[in-house]
Amino acid sequence: MQPLLHAATALAWRGVVVPDVAVLGHRVSAVVRVHADVHAWRAVNGWPPQADPSWFRSWFEPDEHDRLPVPAVELAGVLVGESTVDRALQSCGTLMTLAPCAVVLPATPGSSSWPLIELDYYGIGVVAIDEPGTAELLVAPEDRSTEFGPSLFGRWLLEVLYDRVLREVPVEARVNSRSSS
Repeated sequence: MQPLLHAATALAWRGVVVPDVAVLGHRVSAVVRVHADVHAWRAVNGWPPQADPSWFRSWFEPDEHDRLPVPAVELAGVLVGESTVDRALQSCGTLMTLAPCAVVLPATPGSSSWPLIELDYYGIGVVAIDEPGTAELLVAPEDRSTEFGPSLFGRWLLEVLYDRVLREVPVEARVNSRSSS
């Protein structure tokens, strides 16, 4: 988990790192910010996280659109661990439709700059982690999610992440990571 925290820090992504999330066929880590005011409202009004896939399917019914809970977390970015830069585009390609995406790689001296140029072109970030765990930002990610627009899947993913944060992250860490909005 420590390398992921270092990668999030190198990217200047404030938030809680939620490791090992299944998203679109990949195991990734998500950096989320908790909206404390929305969380408090949802808790008082009986709106727990709706992470159950059957609940998500009901959102496709037009009669249910007024029953979508307000998101209590914001997805700051997605971290994808890979062993080589060659697999980064494949790993982040679909995920960049949800939020900024960065691949986390082991640091390798003297690597070719071509894959990094291609990743930069697509807006995919690259963070290299060396043996002691020091993270170096090689390519800053871009937020391309606005080009694709919101989706019900992305909204449901926020519910899954909200559920994980409430179950796994101590209250102090949630408060310290909340967004300023």
